[in-house]
Amino acid sequence: MKNKFLFVFGTRPEAIKMVPLIKEMRKESRFEVKVCVTGQHRQMLDQVLDFFGVEADYDLNLMKPAQTLVDITGDVLKGVTEIMHQNFFPDYVIVQGDTTTAMAGALAAFYAKVKIIHIEAGLRSGDKLSPFPEEMNRVLIGRMADLHFAPTFKATESLLSEGAHPDTVWNVGNTVIDALLLGLETIKKDNGLKYDQFFNFLDRDKRVLLVTGHRRENFGEPFENICFALKEIAEQQPDVEIVYPVHLNPNVQEPVKRILKNHPRIHLIEPLDYPYLIWLLDACYLVITDSGGIQEEAPALGKPVLVMREVTERTEGVDAGTAKLVGTDQNKIIQETMRLLNDQEFYNQMAKAVNPYGDGTTSKQILEVLNEQLTLKFKKEKI
Repeated sequence: MKNKFLFVFGTRPEAIKMVPLIKEMRKESRFEVKVCVTGQHRQMLDQVLDFFGVEADYDLNLMKPAQTLVDITGDVLKGVTEIMHQNFFPDYVIVQGDTTTAMAGALAAFYAKVKIIHIEAGLRSGDKLSPFPEEMNRVLIGRMADLHFAPTFKATESLLSEGAHPDTVWNVGNTVIDALLLGLETIKKDNGLKYDQFFNFLDRDKRVLLVTGHRRENFGEPFENICFALKEIAEQQPDVEIVYPVHLNPNVQEPVKRILKNHPRIHLIEPLDYPYLIWLLDACYLVITDSGGIQEEAPALGKPVLVMREVTERTEGVDAGTAKLVGTDQNKIIQETMRLLNDQEFYNQMAKAVNPYGDGTTSKQILEVLNEQLTLKFKKEKI
């Protein structure tokens, strides 16, 4: 009898981090693997699955205008429950990270008394309102999960300190590195020509600064501070170009376009499909971001990261020296960016620091653990 696994996810970051594990698990004859997507991020989710050649078995298609966290939570809870009871009742539900989809998907499994596997478990900022609602999402999933796959030693320690049994926690690195390396390998097989053409507006003699920013806690004045800092950096450094794929949220679009749209070396572009983003990540000089996953991806390619947040749950990167917190203080963003641009020794320290988030073997490690756990379970059942 095959062991049944249901992956539940709905956003692009989740898809990126789930795909390598889905592909590995679908190679196993003893596993029956199904994928349920919620569509929390519709277009961005689909393009990741298309790029990696992964098809969803169930699509809740929950995306709707002006949806709230309450809408998403209720719709995911109801939708996943219906799939489990009407289509595919799994032995395990697998969720990733800290999205509302992940929390509601885990809750649906908990209500159905289905075991929960949490990928990228144990991240903590210590502030339940930052990031919001992600911090409480991951705490709640951590309390419900049966198997915890942590990306770092610190995340492992957090889970153990909260009462997770040591036999249920594994430090395996982060699947985002698996996806990054798999994606770049795919791009290289295509010779990367279409990516060169897509980014033909860039002056290759200049250093590229990749900016990503979208967090709701930065809406309002913090985003204006970020934009004014970026404008000043471009003014002071004629040898750099800034590329900012601008999130579609109006709270991001308005200040970004109002403050930055007419500068000749600041390129405000549409949100990038995943392969274009990782191509640009590989080509850039440094990253300025408030995003989560890119704090893990960039160091794998030797790119220093300045994090525009007051706190981060990914403290391992800060501790390792691959990332530095700058918050949304205009002067601090300018100061630390200029230092990276003009102090080669400081740049090299960050660029060459060891990435604490893994080496691209996380999915294989998780597969080994699952095989071991299921073998142990089978032996116990026979006794």
